[in-house]
Amino acid sequence: MNMISYEPLFRTMKEKHISSYELAKRGFPRSTYYAIKQGKSITTNTINQLCYLLHCNVSDIMEYIDDTSDVYK
Repeated sequence: MNMISYEPLFRTMKEKHISSYELAKRGFPRSTYYAIKQGKSITTNTINQLCYLLHCNVSDIMEYIDDTSDVYK
């Protein structure tokens, strides 16, 4: 199964010393943060907002994981 991982977001937040509380103070909805924590899909608008708030690139927020390589072996 292929999937999007938001693990880069949590690494970026840790590196920048920004907590979910700090994101909320900056206007990022807590409900959206918890949806991300649960691996739910988010809009490009949400990704844009995170990039703006964290001063980072899309690749610092999410990554594509291709695990179909095992299927073809």
